[in-house]
Amino acid sequence: MFGYDEVLSAARVAFTDRYGGASQPPYGELNLGSASGPDAEGVIANFRLIASEFGVPADHVVRVSQVHGRDVYVVREDDDLPLEPMPRADGLVTTRSDVVLAVRAADCLPVLLSGDGVIGAAHSGRKGMYAGIVPATVDAMRELGASRITAVLGPYACGNCYEVPEEMRTEVAERVPASYSETSWGTPALDVAAGVKAQLAELDVEVVDATACTIESGDLYSYRREGPESGRMAGLIKRVVA
Repeated sequence: MFGYDEVLSAARVAFTDRYGGASQPPYGELNLGSASGPDAEGVIANFRLIASEFGVPADHVVRVSQVHGRDVYVVREDDDLPLEPMPRADGLVTTRSDVVLAVRAADCLPVLLSGDGVIGAAHSGRKGMYAGIVPATVDAMRELGASRITAVLGPYACGNCYEVPEEMRTEVAERVPASYSETSWGTPALDVAAGVKAQLAELDVEVVDATACTIESGDLYSYRREGPESGRMAGLIKRVVA
């Protein structure tokens, strides 16, 4: 169920793999994608499993409608859950300890952040990195009082595998130079994690690298490898209160 599961900076941080859920082929097993898609029943059951693992009600696993932008939603103490309608955003932050923040991905980079009683989660693919969703999430956390922040980077399509057109690599690398990469077979590529690490370094945020390549690992979902029938994994974070 969890390829990574640790307590860091007073938060439980986890990244799912594809095992241990209720989804059936071709989405098996732990698809955490759309609850209105063809695997709706499996997705709903899988989020209930995640909630149980974190010890919260199912509607306290908070997620957003991800749009590859830089908007961040702040989950307030008085917010009714589940959030309806689901906010269009790619970042979440909160000071609440009774919720799990969740971002979903199947090649994009999930980033989980914690510091000084504030937690955050960001969905950063190529477009999100270019737009600056992770820096926007850090800014939102600092507005809530976080100073020393630790970020954990999860599974994504690595720089050796994420092939893009030359023009795209040039455009993105002009804004985020560290993302410039080349595939293992010698064609233009982007390394989103390298770009996000550089963005976090500029913000003085400590980084824990828990990455693995979604394209290379059969234990992980990958849209690039599997196409429309790929499921989705999740990055999950919850405050731990002593």
